[in-house]
Amino acid sequence: MDSWLDKELSSCIFKDKRLTERFKTIIKTLSKGCGKSIPQVCEEWSMAKATYRFLSNDRVDNDDILAGHYDQTKNRIGATRGPILILHDTTEFSYKRESPKAIGHTRKLPTPDRIAKAFGQQHKACGILMHASMAITAEGLPLGLTAIKFWSREAFKNTTKLKSKINPTRVPISEKESIKWLENLKSSNERVSDSPAKLVHIGDRENDIYEYLCQCQGLGSYFVVRSCVDRLANETTLAEEVATSKAYYKHVINFTDSDGNTVNTAMNIKVKTLALHPPIGKEANYPDLRVTVVSALEAQEPVGRERIKWTFLTNSPVKKKENALTVLNWYKQPWKIETYFKILKSELKLEESKLRTAARLTRLISICCILAWRIHWLTMLNREDKRLSPNLAFDDIERKILIQYFQKIVVPSTLQDYIDRLARLGGYLARASDPPPGNTVIWRGMNKLYELRAGFELALDVGN
Repeated sequence: MDSWLDKELSSCIFKDKRLTERFKTIIKTLSKGCGKSIPQVCEEWSMAKATYRFLSNDRVDNDDILAGHYDQTKNRIGATRGPILILHDTTEFSYKRESPKAIGHTRKLPTPDRIAKAFGQQHKACGILMHASMAITAEGLPLGLTAIKFWSREAFKNTTKLKSKINPTRVPISEKESIKWLENLKSSNERVSDSPAKLVHIGDRENDIYEYLCQCQGLGSYFVVRSCVDRLANETTLAEEVATSKAYYKHVINFTDSDGNTVNTAMNIKVKTLALHPPIGKEANYPDLRVTVVSALEAQEPVGRERIKWTFLTNSPVKKKENALTVLNWYKQPWKIETYFKILKSELKLEESKLRTAARLTRLISICCILAWRIHWLTMLNREDKRLSPNLAFDDIERKILIQYFQKIVVPSTLQDYIDRLARLGGYLARASDPPPGNTVIWRGMNKLYELRAGFELALDVGN
């Protein structure tokens, strides 16, 4: 049986056939030591040199690297019933370089007092920004990436100056950093689904962009966006329309506060359908947009913390209380993409890379996006249907190793049994009171499994 990586890269084809073969060799090599540096995992200068050359090759495009993964994401979406949530979010990769110009910067930070006199009160943080879109099921199982985009703040420095002179709403969206949301939205719909009505795009307050909402509506997909702007609506504003609405549902939620205590609190949920008007200066380019507002406000003023208040915009039908609660539940899922970013940084240690240019770093990050997805996928797959076949995630050799290594434990039969053994390789104790294994132990277990596999295959070669 082919490994999961062979399947994931089966439709990945570069313009040059030699690049395709080189890429598959490189990603298989890097997968054997997720989080290790290129010299560590390559072990030989010839392989390390080939990897560096690939990362420096201007003919290698990030979308080409992820093309096979996008196709497999589309297949997984096609095999899934029900709505598919597309999570959109941005993260930054920070680096320390003597000359950061070749990489770019992400934001301005206060300079420590001891060196502020020489360099000024603020300095630019060296790094790369990545805007990613990830498909998950309504229950939270990650199916794969649908789009990524890299950039540096240098690309939009003229727009920042322009905003200080004119109303920001009059600046064309194509000249703003916000264009990333629209580009990923369009790419996600084109790449991964033949049925746009199956997709629900989820965004935070930064994603409250009128052009984005209109584009999503035009593509025939749904959106759930947390409101940030008090937009013009009907004959007044969005906030006033919600405030004057009297009909609401009662719903109790529970969460863990900053002290680790479980809190139960009642929420007043309002639902209202209204017409949003385009921002000032863009009335001629964009139509009015009919949306449903779902507002959730904590019934009683709490002590010692801020009152919970959420306002969401959606074009999904909300006719009953159950529909309103579905919108709230969908918005609980964005933490999944935050966890994915953590895997890229903490487990795969991408911020420790010593590559010196943005182009090389973005190609390395694109490769590692595939490896990080498998870690996240296995972690969440362990919490899904118990009837899933182990063949879904492990090939013949991997299953044989996991059986032989834990001979004192009952022979595994389900996918969860095998993932449990993988987690044990990473230090998971599997006590009755332990929660399901997380990303870190799955990552450590995968690295150890690759080491055991190398020894297993070496023993077979020696035996032959």
